[in-house]
Amino acid sequence: MNILVIGSGGREHALVWKIAKSPLVSKIYVAPGNGGMEDLATCIPLDASDHDAVVKFCQSHHIDFVVVGPEGPLVAGLADSLNKENITVFGPTAYAAKLEGSKGFTKDLCLKYNIPTAAYGRFNNAQEAKNFLHGKDIPIVIKADGLAAGKGVIIAETMAQATQAIDDILGGQFGDAGAELVIEEFLEGEEASFFALCDGDNILPLATAQDHKRVGEGDTGPNTGGMGAYSPAPVMTDEIIQRTLNEIILPTVRGMKAEGYPFKGVFFAGLMITAKGPELIEYNVRFGDPECQVLMMRLKSDIVPALLASAKGGLDKISLDWHNMPALTVVMATKGYPESYEKNTEIRNLEKTGGQENTMIFHAGTKKENNKIFAVGGRVLNITAMDKTVSEAKDKAYRALDLIDWPEGFCRRDIGWRAILREKNNNN
Repeated sequence: MNILVIGSGGREHALVWKIAKSPLVSKIYVAPGNGGMEDLATCIPLDASDHDAVVKFCQSHHIDFVVVGPEGPLVAGLADSLNKENITVFGPTAYAAKLEGSKGFTKDLCLKYNIPTAAYGRFNNAQEAKNFLHGKDIPIVIKADGLAAGKGVIIAETMAQATQAIDDILGGQFGDAGAELVIEEFLEGEEASFFALCDGDNILPLATAQDHKRVGEGDTGPNTGGMGAYSPAPVMTDEIIQRTLNEIILPTVRGMKAEGYPFKGVFFAGLMITAKGPELIEYNVRFGDPECQVLMMRLKSDIVPALLASAKGGLDKISLDWHNMPALTVVMATKGYPESYEKNTEIRNLEKTGGQENTMIFHAGTKKENNKIFAVGGRVLNITAMDKTVSEAKDKAYRALDLIDWPEGFCRRDIGWRAILREKNNNN
């Protein structure tokens, strides 16, 4: 079959890499792709926001299946446009994608269907939001309601920071994403990510992961789209996984169906494992980035039948096999990220990292010109490795990373620190 993948990040490179291994696939297109994908797929300058152009491309190139990587096109209704033309697509409808597109929508759904999450309030008026703060504990979390590229969440350590965040968000810092905001209690615990495919009725649990959102080592500094990740997340024990399924994922599946908008695609549940158990921080309606990279590295099975079953139904007849070994990915970003950064700097020596067992470099913000690779984004490369322990996977990833010649890039050196600390404690 012919497959079109929408997106240009490390997540999409990892998906294309995995899809390309399927015997079911004859040709892969990716729109727009990046500098690292050309040996796996045909990159095309197709604008995913132009739904008519995407539909026409699918029709003229006999596309059998579309896999939408990022959240933006899903929230904007690309799946609806494809479904209308009977083009099979992996990803939820625009209404179902509100689980990520509107934090307030998700909080209301949690309240209605008794899904554990932080107490909250929704506001589009700054004074009402500030009044809500009276008597609340600090720290407190202020979130732009809409999509803000992973940067619309402020953990306020003082009331002054909280009121400033309210003014910034409702004052336009995040554009339309900040037309409304959510204020919620700060949950104490350890964060983890859980992934499950859904066909509207059935779910297929995938794997757990843990990412590092903060730009600085020791989980300091501003939030980013993610500076590294590893899978599985040790905090996600069998008991916690089962509770996550029973208390969070399945009630969401039933709730979305009851609302008349069954969810088809991947649930990416951002969780806080508190003293009470798993609580939902937020939903994303696509694979995580960089979590997808470690999931695809650990997945033994052909992913295509599972993605197709999510779109068409029959997910209850699909099973997946996973490597027991953990995988870890380190993000190399351009200096200055997540603020302003220089573009079009050359990355050298990438070929020196190739050929190492269970090691892959997934490209994100890159372009290829005259057989040279240039950085054109904030998060640029994902150096991913799998080994017997998280510590060994980390060492393998950093060994590959240190072969890369890119003075304008930087990375965190402590990816996986929580899991490595657990490994050390377990061995003592």
